[in-house]
Amino acid sequence: MSKDQSQAKLTDSGITVKALYDASDLADWDAATQLGVPGGAPYTRGIYPTMYRGKLWTMRQYAGFGTAASTNERFKFLLNAGQTGLSCAFDLPTQMGYDSDHPRAEGEVGRVGVAIDSIADMRVLLGDLPLDQVSTSMTINSTAPILLLLYELVADEQGVPASAISGTIQNDLLKEYIARGTYIYPPKPSMRIITNVFEYCAKHIPKWNTISVSGYHIREAGSTAVQEIAFTIANGIAYVEAAIAAGMPVDSFAPRLSFFWNAHNNFFEEVAKFRAARRIWYRLMTERFGAQQEASKLLRFHAQTGGSTLTAQQPENNIVRVAVQTMAAVMGGTQSLHTNGFDEALSLPTERAARIALRTQQIVGYESGIVDTPDPLAGSYFVETLTDEVERLAWEYIRRIDEMGGAVEGIEAGFQQGEIEQAAYEYAKGIDDGDRVIVGLNRFANEGDTEPELQAADPQLEQGQRQSLAAFKADRDHALVAARLNDVADAARGTQNVLYPMKEALRANATLGEVSDALREVFGAYHPGR
Repeated sequence: MSKDQSQAKLTDSGITVKALYDASDLADWDAATQLGVPGGAPYTRGIYPTMYRGKLWTMRQYAGFGTAASTNERFKFLLNAGQTGLSCAFDLPTQMGYDSDHPRAEGEVGRVGVAIDSIADMRVLLGDLPLDQVSTSMTINSTAPILLLLYELVADEQGVPASAISGTIQNDLLKEYIARGTYIYPPKPSMRIITNVFEYCAKHIPKWNTISVSGYHIREAGSTAVQEIAFTIANGIAYVEAAIAAGMPVDSFAPRLSFFWNAHNNFFEEVAKFRAARRIWYRLMTERFGAQQEASKLLRFHAQTGGSTLTAQQPENNIVRVAVQTMAAVMGGTQSLHTNGFDEALSLPTERAARIALRTQQIVGYESGIVDTPDPLAGSYFVETLTDEVERLAWEYIRRIDEMGGAVEGIEAGFQQGEIEQAAYEYAKGIDDGDRVIVGLNRFANEGDTEPELQAADPQLEQGQRQSLAAFKADRDHALVAARLNDVADAARGTQNVLYPMKEALRANATLGEVSDALREVFGAYHPGR
């Protein structure tokens, strides 16, 4: 017998997979309690009664590179190709609250996303787009309120009221401290800004998802599937508690909370993960927080195929990986989906790769038949047993974090980070030892593999962006800008919602970096371990 056949089979979370599942595995299983019906509590089978029979998930392709003009062109290309929602990536200086002319921005302007310094850039980014018809997801955290307010201001200039625009800002700082690192301020002021966004959007931008509590980056950092949902839902608990502590009734903000999950290659565990996450959130919102509106109890989520699963070796293999992950997300009941380009382990995706990624979603949606009935894997001995086990293990983590005092206290103690580091080490060791097969990497490698054509970076981009910013700063009322930035700092020192003075500062042509600095001056910057 070969090594592969004799080894115990484990999921990515270390759950043992039996050789056979049968009716005995569900002998004591209460289907009415655990399963329900699609669109009914506890939402294991999906949050809508008909799921994709009535409408497919929103198909989003992540775009954002270089200048606002080049990203706007990619948006239009994707919309013309059949995409149904926009998804925007921002460069590191924008994410970290620095303008393109800041010394720390050198070499990073427009590299991993689009550079947005001001309302002028946002006007170009959104030029000629139907903002009242298309929803826009913005992967932005520390500077999320700034980008949201710029979006609102430009929509207003285009004659689209705030009540008509829709989309999502990630706005999830806790996972930045755990896994990603694009934080600016310490946790407490960051939590204040997040709850200020909840309050502002409830009053002014009611169709906007105010946060996308993100497990994606936790998984990319090396977590297991169980850790992904457990740590993310623990963060969600912290956000709900913070909003309630700020005086907001749970049903006033909870319906606009959303989640962001990763979709990896272990197909059945991924499906089980999505189903278990919905069930956990329903029970938390019902039993712990006493939500009355059914919309407050629904775990609505966006999924993205796993960037860390893509290989630079034999990159065309990634097309197959993305297809498997797409089917897992769809069978798991996602509300929107981004599929990665096959060349993303090597560069930003080319138009060809982006088109293939979008076509992958369209083929699954229109040709596969798996969308014809909600939750087609329901009742499977294996899937239901695995869903229960993923849920059980996730609850164990959530209870441990509760005992520490919550997600913030766990982060400050390094608990979540330590668990992820250990899982990432074990995953990498499995690849190095050959126990985990990655096709084209540690098995079935070919000599002389050719690389695909890659998206080239524009060497003149940074200089051009800085020149545009200099011209923007020169042509404005400097006294007015200074006064509005003082208002932002004063609000930060007090207790009022900081988004209102931030909006007026941006309207007066303050830049993203200047508004961030006004808050940084009051809140300080977060330095882990200090």
